[in-house]
Amino acid sequence: MESSFKIVHLETYKNRCLEFFNFPSFSWRFLRLASINILSNLMVPIAGLLSITFLGHLQDIHHLAGVTLATIIFNYLYRALGFLRTSTTGITAQGMGRKDSQDVLLVLLKNGLLALSLGLIILLLQYPLRWIGFNLVSAAPLVKASAQAYYDTRILGAPAALLNFVLIGWFLGKEQSSKVLWLSIIGNGANVILDYLLIIRWGLDSSGAGLATSLSQIIMCLVGVLFVSLDINWNEVKQIVQKISFEQWKGNLMLNRDLFIRTLILLSAFSLFTNVSSAMGTLVLAENSVLLQVFSLVVYFIDGLAFATESLAGNFKGQGIKKQLIPLLKFSGSLSFILALISVSVLILFPKTLFGLLTNHTEIYPYLISHVIWLLPVLGFGSIAFILDGYFIGLAEGVMLRNTAFGSTFIGFVPVAIIAWHYNNSNLLWLALSLFMATRVLLLGLKVPKTLDNL
Repeated sequence: MESSFKIVHLETYKNRCLEFFNFPSFSWRFLRLASINILSNLMVPIAGLLSITFLGHLQDIHHLAGVTLATIIFNYLYRALGFLRTSTTGITAQGMGRKDSQDVLLVLLKNGLLALSLGLIILLLQYPLRWIGFNLVSAAPLVKASAQAYYDTRILGAPAALLNFVLIGWFLGKEQSSKVLWLSIIGNGANVILDYLLIIRWGLDSSGAGLATSLSQIIMCLVGVLFVSLDINWNEVKQIVQKISFEQWKGNLMLNRDLFIRTLILLSAFSLFTNVSSAMGTLVLAENSVLLQVFSLVVYFIDGLAFATESLAGNFKGQGIKKQLIPLLKFSGSLSFILALISVSVLILFPKTLFGLLTNHTEIYPYLISHVIWLLPVLGFGSIAFILDGYFIGLAEGVMLRNTAFGSTFIGFVPVAIIAWHYNNSNLLWLALSLFMATRVLLLGLKVPKTLDNL
């Protein structure tokens, strides 16, 4: 009785706090999801940093260089297939909003089978993919040999890696971020332990690093499947399998197709930024790479807010509560913008201290200090763009996301990037990236009213 009183009293206190600060009613729910998502996201760079540390302490540096080279191929491949997570989150959240357990299970089955199929195709095509990937990059023979050894063992985990995208998307859609956090801890923790055993203790070098990643992905997948098996009704699964129709598959594939195209376009924009930086010289490439690393680190935090936006936007759509969508955008967008603003402000105020943690090449400090101001518009507009992305992903608006990706890349980014390349001007290149983010905000923002009409 006393416990029930405390719970009611706590809820009353929360509600009064929300009213006092004029926060929307879902604020605590949003903040809980976002905070767990951020913790989960941060496990990835921490595990990556520890893996690099193990490789960096080997006698031969070409193992570290080779793994870095091969990772580019996997980053492009897996990021391009990241639609498996985003499409799963949106549809699952909508099913949860409607309290339609069959739809929630159906998206897991459909996208799970798609992920496994794509993973098996990657395994079948691993040698052609390796030939294409390593012919697009240039490196010394020893570096390339280490890169190929890493590739050969890491590619074995492709089916598990893609299925993990679906499992994470499904748990996010169900607002079970704590399970995502546990998966991240288990997967990345296993990766670090296996890295130590395979690289340091057993001397497998770059092939050991790839095998450690594959095994950790498989362990993470098995734990995720265990979580699912404890969460679902198996009799209901049998009934749903019998009801799957071609039309259901078609709609699912169309959404995944649009999100895949959108992801490829956005990846291509950042690849073009890196290629133009490279054309301006090694020094400019190194300088811009450091600034992009800072950008990526801040995005790990912002993505936590964007994932929470996906979950709640889909849930609200499923319930038909469109009056909550604009408050959600305002709340998450404000938090994201404030986070970006604080991050850039700290960099501007203490540039040498923070950049010193990323590089000891003091010759590029003057460039970094003079160009760090560009992170203000890039992250300022980007913080809103990522939240709008999360909003439309939650609503499963694949066509809108695909079309705005086209527009922001080929209208906002490419023309100015070409001019920057022609004049060999890094400031113009950062202007292109700023316009890219601003155009995404504009095009997505203009589509928001249409989503409210459709509910």
